[in-house]
Amino acid sequence: MIEIVSESKCIQCNLCVSVCPTNVFDRVDGNIPVIARQDDCQTCFMCELYCPVDALYVAPDAEASVIAAEDDLESRGLIGSYREKIGWGPGRTPITKHPLMLAGNN
Repeated sequence: MIEIVSESKCIQCNLCVSVCPTNVFDRVDGNIPVIARQDDCQTCFMCELYCPVDALYVAPDAEASVIAAEDDLESRGLIGSYREKIGWGPGRTPITKHPLMLAGNN
C-alpha cells in the first residue's frame, strides 16, 4: 500500500497521479501530490515505478497500512527500491541483464 510521498524528493511532476489506476492521489497546485484515498491502493507499484526521482514508497503488504518514518525507510534503502530492483531509472541495469543473472543462465 502507498505509504510515503517524500516532500524532500518530490518534484511535483504528478506522474504518480496520472499512472495510478485507482485514483489514490490528488494533485495539489504548487505542492506535492497527496495520498487522498490510501485504502483504494492496490499495491500495483505503478506510482513508485514511474516516479523519476524515487520519492515514493509502496509497502508490499496490500492489506494494511504501515506507520513508517521517511528517514527510517530512506536509511534502509527502501524508498524507490522496487523501481531499482527492476532496473528502471537512469544508470540502472535491468535485473534481466544484470551480470549475476546472466551468469546463472550459462
